[in-house]
Amino acid sequence: MKHIVLIRDTSNDQGTYGVLKVMETGWQCQTIELPWRENRRNLSCIRQGIYNAEFVNRTASGRFTDVVYIKDVPGRSGILIHPGNVAGDILKGFETDVEGCILVGKRRGILDGQQAVLSSRVAMRELLEQIAGSDVKFMIWDRYNA
Repeated sequence: MKHIVLIRDTSNDQGTYGVLKVMETGWQCQTIELPWRENRRNLSCIRQGIYNAEFVNRTASGRFTDVVYIKDVPGRSGILIHPGNVAGDILKGFETDVEGCILVGKRRGILDGQQAVLSSRVAMRELLEQIAGSDVKFMIWDRYNA
């Protein structure tokens, strides 16, 4: 079993930044998620907590391949870790590549004037290499004041 920790450190209308770390190897990357909006579907990141997760070759919809599926998220479904760049509050006019999922990237930056994670596909490929077929225990911790 692999243990992944996501420590969220900054949140605003353009998204919630964090650092994701695979504890067994020390590998880490950057993350961006939707801002905290009381766990509302399609508008909010998920609650901090401890979850089981697994590699999924293809989602049921076929929309995503080679992702990490976070299981049993209270009040939510279909939460994945997948490639993407931006996760802003659409109700405040920002762009988003997610509906509650977690995006990974090699670094933080700005994309079309909005906070983002960059080199996302590279980070996703590296993450999948890190967990390679293992069961995953996934912990999310908010270090900022939501």
